[in-house]
Amino acid sequence: MATINFGGVEEQVVTREEFPLEKAREVLANETIAVIGYGVQGPGQSLNMRDNGFNVIVGQRKGKTYDKAVADGWVPGETLFEIGEALEKGTIICFLLSDAAQIELWPTVKAALVPGKSLYFSHGFGITYKEKTGIVPPADVDVFLVAPKGSGTSLRRLFVEGKGLNSSFAVYQDASGNARTKAIAMGIGVGSGYLFETDFYKEVTSDLTGERGTLMGAIQGIFAAQYDVLRANGHSPSEAFNETVEELTQSLMPLVAENGMDWMYANCSTTAQRGALDWWKPFRDASKPVFEQLYNSVKSQEQAEISITRNSQPDYREKLEVELAELRESEMWQAGKAVRSLRPERS
Repeated sequence: MATINFGGVEEQVVTREEFPLEKAREVLANETIAVIGYGVQGPGQSLNMRDNGFNVIVGQRKGKTYDKAVADGWVPGETLFEIGEALEKGTIICFLLSDAAQIELWPTVKAALVPGKSLYFSHGFGITYKEKTGIVPPADVDVFLVAPKGSGTSLRRLFVEGKGLNSSFAVYQDASGNARTKAIAMGIGVGSGYLFETDFYKEVTSDLTGERGTLMGAIQGIFAAQYDVLRANGHSPSEAFNETVEELTQSLMPLVAENGMDWMYANCSTTAQRGALDWWKPFRDASKPVFEQLYNSVKSQEQAEISITRNSQPDYREKLEVELAELRESEMWQAGKAVRSLRPERS
């Protein structure tokens, strides 16, 4: 593993140079990788592995998502099967259903896990909260995860562009003595940039915190607060949206991703620079107690309990649509829809 200094702390990571694609193909040459579920992570991971030369099949119930898999080039009876048949054929079972769906399907998956097979996750939820999910693998199978740090859509788009998302990997159970090598090979196969090691507990606690925090929950909250203040003070929807969302997502974040925040601060006007330097710490101090509350809620398993209870309800999809409609139909995101339609590339 390569030793890299991350802000003064040395960590070991796996790079593509150290573990090239050819080596990953050799490690998994005799494996049939069965991707169970073609929802969020399934398409990106399965397509990337297929294009990287791995032996991949997809297991999916018939319906709209099954039809999507067919449209993506998976062939019924050859590389696309009902879930039960894919579980039987696969030697590495990629359990990529939602956490709630994993709980429902677990008895079927467990029955297919004969000695010598491997169970692969992209989230530590099912194993970490096994007392709540009931997901306890047999002792004679390897259990590991690779968690790309981004959506399945981004994983596929970046792969097609010749790039990659970074991923974490972890081994929960090493029955064969080769689980770690298989996990790394899978990480290279799905298109990871580099891989850093974690464990199932740390993966799920950081992930639940991140998606409720700066990745999605906090960012929407900050957008809404600033937009509302601008609108309450007489700014037009167009002006408020551009100053809150559009400039950030279209102009500034790509520069931060490319060069870091200090570079962005150094390359804006002195007026913007002064204001940003004066205000980032008050925002940090105001939001830190909320992040601490969030992390404690994750650590106490309250967030896991909420996810399992609410996401398992039969009318979950209907209630979800109501909540999404609140966002979609808000003035801010309706203004955003109009702004996006006016981008030069869409004219």
